[in-house]
Amino acid sequence: MYLPAGFLNYTPKIICMTRLFIAALALFCLSCQTRSVTRITPETQMDLSGRWNDSDSRIVAEKMINELLTSPKFKTYAEELGRKPAIVVGLIRNKTSEHIDANNYIKKLEVAIYNSEIAELVESEEFRDKLRLERAQQQDFAEPSTVSEWGKEIGANLMLFGEMTSETDTSNGKRIVNYITTLFLTDIETNKRVWYGQQEIKKFVKN
Repeated sequence: MYLPAGFLNYTPKIICMTRLFIAALALFCLSCQTRSVTRITPETQMDLSGRWNDSDSRIVAEKMINELLTSPKFKTYAEELGRKPAIVVGLIRNKTSEHIDANNYIKKLEVAIYNSEIAELVESEEFRDKLRLERAQQQDFAEPSTVSEWGKEIGANLMLFGEMTSETDTSNGKRIVNYITTLFLTDIETNKRVWYGQQEIKKFVKN
């Protein structure tokens, strides 16, 4: 069979182009696969990675706030105060090896306090500053009869703060992670600790 001159020189190029075409076709077929999305309720507990997730935040927040507000020491403090104590949620430190959205966890703590109707929730430092800026601007730009007055803020009696830590044990593709959340409730005026609590969530992860 007669082969045109230079045919052998083009053969590697043809093979290379064929392989590229096959690879591109495979990628195209993968991109055409249908993605399935199923809506689930926010309360549904699901673990994909085994790391701390939104279910853990909600469970621990609700348990700890319930434990706090029903504790004898908190009840005694409220009785001596003569009214609902005002609580501000402060810093929650993440000392685990994972990236955990502490702000999301703080919001769940605030929701639990607010819905309890046993204590008053005072805005955090971040939002207090925004409110004070708005109040200051009202002095110059708002209708005088609608201006919010200075000196009407409710001072918090108690500050809630704490930290999150974790302990990990691994062996042969298996992992046990113990998440420990510690919260402190402290009297702002006296620095006296009114309540001190811990909650743990332990997970067994098998790869």
